Amino acid sequence: MRSRYTFIESEGIYFLTPTIIEWLPFFTDADAFTIITDSLTFCRHNKGLRPYAYVVLENHLHLVAEAPDLARTIQSFKRHTSRKLLQWAETKNKTWLINQFAYFRKKYKYTSVHQVWQEGVHPEFIQGDNMLQQKIEYIHANPVRRGYVDAPEHWRYSSARNYTLDDHAVLEIDLIPW
Repeated sequence: MRSRYTFIESEGIYFLTPTIIEWLPFFTDADAFTIITDSLTFCRHNKGLRPYAYVVLENHLHLVAEAPDLARTIQSFKRHTSRKLLQWAETKNKTWLINQFAYFRKKYKYTSVHQVWQEGVHPEFIQGDNMLQQKIEYIHANPVRRGYVDAPEHWRYSSARNYTLDDHAVLEIDLIPW
């Protein structure tokens, strides 16, 4: 089934949630996280992606961002990271995970053997500063709600660190001046 959420504007700020197929726990190793952050950095420098907030968890990521053609940029991001993540899984001998990506691949995706990401990214068009602040707070609180950390800035793969610690080491973002 295809997502009912779509990009309603070619430009604008969106809240996005790319998710690993069947919510499989993929991001459990620093190298897997790095594939995501390096790919976002590439999109930032080469595709005009402007990330304002993000968090990467074990099976999905949340992102508040905009780009000249965000839908195409995210499509490219997912295609590239799929290849890289599968290569990483092969080098780590994660056969069980690779088999799951083959098993859960949608049958009509006959041009590929595996499917890493679920279809769509559940794009929500940000309409105003209140919604923007609410989505960023939601993103930053996600690891705390899950019980992984006590404070949002303690989660290494979150832009909460960029806002509270001025730490752009993992991923440089475009800060929103509050």
